[in-house]
Amino acid sequence: MASTNPIFSDFTPSEHWSGHQAASSERMSLSGVLHKTAILLALFTASAACSWIEVGLFQHRGKSTALVLVLVFLAISLGGFILVRITVSMKQRSPITAPIYALLQGSVVGALSVGMDQRYPGIAIRAVGLTIAICFCLLGAYRFGLIKVTESFNKKLAVALSGVIIYYLVSFALAVTGGHTISMITGGMLGILISMIIVVIAGMGLISNFDLAAQCSKERFPKYMEWYAAMGLLIALVWLYLETLDLLSKSRKAAGQ
Repeated sequence: MASTNPIFSDFTPSEHWSGHQAASSERMSLSGVLHKTAILLALFTASAACSWIEVGLFQHRGKSTALVLVLVFLAISLGGFILVRITVSMKQRSPITAPIYALLQGSVVGALSVGMDQRYPGIAIRAVGLTIAICFCLLGAYRFGLIKVTESFNKKLAVALSGVIIYYLVSFALAVTGGHTISMITGGMLGILISMIIVVIAGMGLISNFDLAAQCSKERFPKYMEWYAAMGLLIALVWLYLETLDLLSKSRKAAGQ
């Protein structure tokens, strides 16, 4: 089984189950994955809300405070990345690392959202609503067989994701070397089109990850792998939200609002 999500990249039954029989209550199930995902989303939302409030309180306290906040959130982002790597290496720790990751990621996304919302009032709640709508539409299409996840699907998705990564790297390099150059790529209708494509890719990635979690739930995985799979789904959902937020911001900017 393969996936573009780092959490699911080596999700193989043989690694986690020795082949002996176990009670069904000790096995991973799709309902368990969805339940754990709901818990992580609740933690993520609570953390994002707290971050939103805290950043709002500190926004008028000068540049030095803003710099401290930026450094803090950069450190939190690095901590989240480290947690992902630890979880991939020690999957049995996922019942602990996944909730912590949700809290850390929520604080960072909350801070980014309030910054966007201050620039474009109301954009954050619209991004949340659009992300939820996209998820329901995609999962509905998957449920009724309109989207079929095959080996060919995942290979094409991996190629598309490689293109997105290259785009991110080029954008970062241009942003460091010259702001005028990056605005030519990411601004205007071209930037909106690129963001729309990335949103589609992020959505397809979510479906691929959900399908893989569903397939793995049929195997003899241990119960703690529900947390592991839920963390992978949270990563996909957060990416989809951030890209949706970016798309809406570019649309508002192009509209002159």
